[in-house]
Amino acid sequence: MRALQHPAVEDIRLSAVLSALADPVRLRIVAELARSGGIVCGQFDVPVSMSTLSHHLKVLREAGVLRVTPQGSYRTHELRREEMEQRFPGVLESITRAVSGTAV
Repeated sequence: MRALQHPAVEDIRLSAVLSALADPVRLRIVAELARSGGIVCGQFDVPVSMSTLSHHLKVLREAGVLRVTPQGSYRTHELRREEMEQRFPGVLESITRAVSGTAV
């Protein structure tokens, strides 16, 4: 399995984070991750194909919103809560609170 690159905390840009979160599918992914803590790629409940889901996950990872961790033959996706809080205090928490319980 190919290693994935994640931006260092100091390289995460607010404009990239907000751009990544501007898509309703990606907001839904973030809401699911906020509720669950970590999800394997095939377990997301989103109305898109697997290839489109992979694209959305890549956008979120490259923006610094989520971390992908290999777990055997699977990859677990989780929010980078601590890193986001360190870089942009309150932003991710505000977004996850706003989208939890609402239809995105």
